[in-house]
Amino acid sequence: MKQKIKNIFVEGAIPPSKIAASIAHHQEKTKIGAHNIFLGQVRADQIEGKTVSAIEYSAQTEIANQVCHEIREATFSKYDLSCMHIYHSLGKVKAGEICFFVFVSSAHRKPVFDSLAELVNDIKEKLPIFGKEVFEDQSHQWKVNQ
Repeated sequence: MKQKIKNIFVEGAIPPSKIAASIAHHQEKTKIGAHNIFLGQVRADQIEGKTVSAIEYSAQTEIANQVCHEIREATFSKYDLSCMHIYHSLGKVKAGEICFFVFVSSAHRKPVFDSLAELVNDIKEKLPIFGKEVFEDQSHQWKVNQ
């Protein structure tokens, strides 16, 4: 049976209430003993004397969701994880707001520690997600991931 490809995208910033609700939903999963979370936040970088006030995210959503599905499956095959949640913003996200949320769970801590950095790096490197830095003066430029 083919597994349904999940849509990882949310419009705008990822609210703290969504993160808290995701954590709270796992209290009933009593076989889980460890969680690890990565939160990506928009920085107010200074670039050539201008301050980033927001990032406007766009993506090739269908391709990004497919590639993310492949990364998820590979990560589940490699690590003993119970569950995994991935969300990325589309549209404008202001400096200080959350734009990327990855949450992994397992019976034990080693798989969540070992998997998270690899998972986040694979997503950042392989998904066609683009960020346009918007400066306080409303000028903009394409973001270079670091």
